[in-house]
Amino acid sequence: MGLYAGKKNIEYNFQLQYSTDKKRVAIKITHALIFLGLVISFISVASAISGIASYYDPSIGVSACGTVETGLVAAVGDALWNNGAVCGKMYRVTCTGPTNQCRSTGASVTVKIVEHCPGCAANRLDLSPQAFSAISDPAIGKINIDFVQ
Repeated sequence: MGLYAGKKNIEYNFQLQYSTDKKRVAIKITHALIFLGLVISFISVASAISGIASYYDPSIGVSACGTVETGLVAAVGDALWNNGAVCGKMYRVTCTGPTNQCRSTGASVTVKIVEHCPGCAANRLDLSPQAFSAISDPAIGKINIDFVQ
């Protein structure tokens, strides 16, 4: 075998090895991304809090967070309130009650925490009428929910 043919064989083997290594890296990255997606989805589902939602009228002036807010807002009890640390945080609220309670299966709304509900249970949210109406009929009054930040 001549020098040129030997050089070509080495180049071919290098390209083959390089191509194989790129495929292995791409497969490892794909597997890592799939695993990361699964972990994130489990964390999101696992951290949901089951509770009860009712509604209140937020148009009473300045909220406990020091703002005037209406729309898709909510009040929380002492445990979540944490001396106002939750002010402005967004929570996803999903109706989990029977179909005669929820607008649709898994009806959800995202609310901004702007108010304190002293004496409310740790798992209770008081939603604005707009937020409550997005997931249930206000005539029902109280519904079962899951909520997560």
